[in-house]
Amino acid sequence: MTGSSPLCLTSGSIPDALRAATDSLARSSDTARLDAELLMAHALGLSRGDMLMRQRDLGVPSDFAALIARRAAGEPVAHIIGTRDFWTITLAVTPDTLIPRPDSETLIEAAVDYFGAQGPQTVLDLGTGSGALLLAALAQWPQARGLGIDASAGALLVARGNAARLDLDARAEFRAGDWATGVEGVFDLLLINPPYIGVDEPLSGDVLREPASALFAGADGLDDYRRIAPDLPRLIAPGGMAAIEIGHRQGDSVGALVAAQGLNVAIRCDLAGLDRCVIATRT
Repeated sequence: MTGSSPLCLTSGSIPDALRAATDSLARSSDTARLDAELLMAHALGLSRGDMLMRQRDLGVPSDFAALIARRAAGEPVAHIIGTRDFWTITLAVTPDTLIPRPDSETLIEAAVDYFGAQGPQTVLDLGTGSGALLLAALAQWPQARGLGIDASAGALLVARGNAARLDLDARAEFRAGDWATGVEGVFDLLLINPPYIGVDEPLSGDVLREPASALFAGADGLDDYRRIAPDLPRLIAPGGMAAIEIGHRQGDSVGALVAAQGLNVAIRCDLAGLDRCVIATRT
């Protein structure tokens, strides 16, 4: 390991072990310190906050070095610890699902701004994956009910498990499907996070460990938007909206696809100031 000996990760104090682990991960992760803290907390069976408060009173767990080695080899932290925080909820994640990311919370933020405390009554999540967007919406608005669609049986298993653990399964249904094909009725809120990476775009980091079906969408990354856009007018209820995640260079192209369906279009940026969400409403 770079910058430290393995012994530093298994003996001594937790602060020393965290510094050594951070040095070890610095070449392979842009979030080395955070990764080390999350893995230490996981090894101790504590929340990260509790671990940081108690770190000078606890010993280094024997399996911490092995967790750091897995991270240094490129395994995502979420896969190592099995969970990821998203919005106000904690989700189980596996290699069958895209790891929920803060960028995707932009869709929930857009919905909160649009609906306020009253919220939507019905939610449709296309490409639900771990169930992150749908379950975040249901946790935000206790009166809402929703449907999540995904083509992956493995992802649906994860999503249903998350709904049960969050006690949201009575309000969340998950169904196998091909985007909106066969989905009937209208919904107040559509949450859509399709693949948007072009097949020839270079990738690095954790994304290399994620399912290709959740990442790639043809040569220009727009294939799935082209399939989804025509269904939006029939699915958005009067007074409703769709929040669609996009790559940060796709605002104009995806916006044009949606506007061609006779819908109003707005673009919302993420916390980094990059285009991240196309908002579609009925005229």
